Amino acid sequence: MIGRIQGILLEKNPPQIVIDVHGVGYELDVPMSTFYGLPATGAQVSLYTHFAVREDGHFLFGFASAEERTAFRQLLKVSGIGARTALAVLSGLSVTDLAQAVALQESGRLVKVPGIGKKTAERLLLELRDKLSGAVPGVGAKALAGAATAAPDGRGDILNALLSLGYNEREALAAMKHVPEDAGVSDGIRHALRALSKA
Repeated sequence: MIGRIQGILLEKNPPQIVIDVHGVGYELDVPMSTFYGLPATGAQVSLYTHFAVREDGHFLFGFASAEERTAFRQLLKVSGIGARTALAVLSGLSVTDLAQAVALQESGRLVKVPGIGKKTAERLLLELRDKLSGAVPGVGAKALAGAATAAPDGRGDILNALLSLGYNEREALAAMKHVPEDAGVSDGIRHALRALSKA
């Protein structure tokens, strides 16, 4: 397993790059989020990697952060999601944005990614729901905090209220599903609490 690579950046042809490590050029595919942060060719670069062996060849993927690599690996575990699609998701969304979309079960953010349809987005949200925040340390809390400010129509206020009442992340997010889209904050809290009392 190749876990990290460090060397001279030789080529940049998105999404592929070539890194020279002691005279050996390694080809890596990287998400655009990593690509945009790369230095100029000829400079030293260090990336986290994921090595994949498939029937049609051996492939090396590079990531600027360990969190990005972890998210990539979680995406690969979703049925029907291959490396290309996982790279596309991370090219279109940061790890925190992805975690927010999963936390709020927002398929709308995912369908904006090329190659992700409504059914695939819903499958991603379902299968990543309990995995992403646990697998990427700190991202779950960051995503929830961000989700609370990014959520439309006061849904973030409802979520914050449930968390401050002592409900955990999973309970609060489950209760949010019972809150009508057009509900105000106080109505929304009432709906969520009613759902929690039945659980």
